[in-house]
Order: sequence, then structure tokens, then C-alpha cells
Amino acid sequence: MNDTTVLLAVRDLSVRFGGVLAVNKVSFEVRKGEVFTLIGPNGAGKTTVFNLISRIYNPTGGTLEFEGRRLNDLPPHQIAKLGIARTFQNIELFEHASVLQNLLIGHHVHQASGVWHNLLFTPTARRAEREARTRAEQVIELLDLQHHRDAMVHGLPYGVRKVVEVARALCMSPKLLLLDEPSSGLNVEETEDMAWWIRDIRKELGITVLMVEHDMSLVSRVSDRVLAMNQGEVLALGTPAEVQAHPGVIEAYLGSTDDMSALRRRAAA
Repeated sequence: MNDTTVLLAVRDLSVRFGGVLAVNKVSFEVRKGEVFTLIGPNGAGKTTVFNLISRIYNPTGGTLEFEGRRLNDLPPHQIAKLGIARTFQNIELFEHASVLQNLLIGHHVHQASGVWHNLLFTPTARRAEREARTRAEQVIELLDLQHHRDAMVHGLPYGVRKVVEVARALCMSPKLLLLDEPSSGLNVEETEDMAWWIRDIRKELGITVLMVEHDMSLVSRVSDRVLAMNQGEVLALGTPAEVQAHPGVIEAYLGSTDDMSALRRRAAA
């Protein structure tokens, strides 16, 4: 990853919910073509940052810029059209639709044909349909979903549904893909597959990835850079190895040296 072009710039981002400062002056840049990961203990503010970027929440301070365009005042539906797609911790799919139908819905955000074109199925509408199906089939092949193409989502195993949600986001043809805990609920083999797919998404599709993740093995395997957060603030930024060795990160995950000594004494008693 040699491109230093900044795709997403987050500067002094803050949000307050009542009297609680959930995110406090967080700053980082995501470069085009990299996998950038946010880590931290539960309640660190990682998913809140995702929700601010997606415009689900309104920041109370700081700025968000995507390809140099300010995002702060845009509604959520405009974010997808700019080229930002995301997944969620809790799978958000149409349970009683097929895998292919869910993927076609993902492509709908870029549909340019109007209502009358669609009702009359004009050449413009037919061309848009072909483009959507071509994109969906490309994603199905990339993520090895061929055997599930026509299956109803509600009947699929949890691990497959996680992959389908990633696939639907990819059908939006994003420039930036936000993955919110992609390995959550997956077994070891499924997590290994997810690591390969994240690499392929970057390599084969040229999509930049911003990820929130707890599984440090996955983080180490796929991330170019890592930002560690705790209590809404930045702890460390660097390579996976640099961040995992940072004293502040170790303390946030494991407690202070005194805390660890006390735990060991209690365990030995």
C-alpha cells in the first residue's frame, strides 16, 4: 500500500449524548487503498465513530471530509451515493428475500433510471438491471456465495449471513467500505475466510476498508494501520505491532500493572 492520497479525514471529531462525551476530539486519516482498523475495549467509542461517519449521529464538534468534501451537514442517504458503504454489528438484511435479491437492493443506491423507466421497463431500465446483476454476480463469485444465490436469508447459517451483508455493501460499488466487527460471532475457520475476503476486497476490487474489530489476530493479518481508542479518545496510532505494544493500549485491555498483580495474587490464593 503505497498511495498516500487521503480518502477520509476525521479532525477533532466529538459527540456528546446529554452529559456524556462519547467521542472526544478524535483525529485520523484513512488513505486510499489501505485497511485501517479501530480497536479498543467495549465502550471505547469505535462504533460511535462509524455512526458519525455514516451520519446516523450528528457530531457536536470537529469535521468529517471524504475526498475533500465536508460530510457534517449531509443526510445519511447522500453518504452512500458518495461511495461509502457499511455493515453493522447486528446483521441488517431482508430475511425473507433471497441472497441475490438482497444484493440487487444494495446496487439500487446507484440506480439512475426513474419511476416511469422502471414501470415500463424501458431500454434504460433494462440496462440498469443488467448492470446490477453483473455487479451482484461478480460479488457472489468473489465471496464464494454461488451455492447460496437463491437461498432465503432467514434459512442461512449466521456465518453465511455475515458474508451476505458484506456482499450487499460491495454491490453499492463503494470507494470506502466500513466493516463493523466483521468477525463477531464467527468461528475460527469463518474468521480465516473473512481475512482472505478483506484482502481480496482491497486487492481485487481496489476498495479502501475502515474496520472496527476486536479479534486482534484478524486485525494483525489484514490491517495496514491501527487506531486504538479508549473512553472516546485516541490512545495510539501505528502499525498493528506498534499499537499492540503501546503501554496505554495494554493497560486499556488488561488493566494497570498493579491491577494485574492483584488479579494474580487472588488467583493464587
